[in-house]
Amino acid sequence: MSDRGMKAGAGLPSRAERWFVTANAAVVVALLAVMAVVVGWNVSLRFLTNNSLPWADEVARYTMIWMVFLGAGLALREGAHVALGSLQSALPPRMAWVLRVAVLALLLVFFLVMIGMGWDYMQRARFQMSAALRLKMSWVYAAMPVGFALLTVHLLLIAPRYLRAGFDTDPTETQP
Repeated sequence: MSDRGMKAGAGLPSRAERWFVTANAAVVVALLAVMAVVVGWNVSLRFLTNNSLPWADEVARYTMIWMVFLGAGLALREGAHVALGSLQSALPPRMAWVLRVAVLALLLVFFLVMIGMGWDYMQRARFQMSAALRLKMSWVYAAMPVGFALLTVHLLLIAPRYLRAGFDTDPTETQP
């Protein structure tokens, strides 16, 4: 996203928000790279030596779990989650805005509930160890509260833009 025409209150992301999004995306890409290297290495070993790494499947599974939860906020920012936009576009502007407020409120409540549930799962799994890596499963389950906390931050950051226009417009355009 360019800095051209950036003004305070113009609806464009701040430098801190851009850094947050970039850091979030970099972590997701790094996890994807780890997963690709481990899976590629394991497939190569199976093909070349008829043996595999006993921990590779766990690493791939756990990195995928973390990627999903950490990447969900990035998808939310772009309106990439499943949505029913036809109802919003069929409503008069004021009613569409009310619907967007309701959607934001429901999402916020859901994300906060899921942070609590994720924290509970994480606490319950703190004594369980993974089979191959002997990793505390609480580290795996931590993806849920962390991911939903990130979703909450992303939601709050995009809320003004979403309330103005939904996801039907270019995020770099300013709305009256």
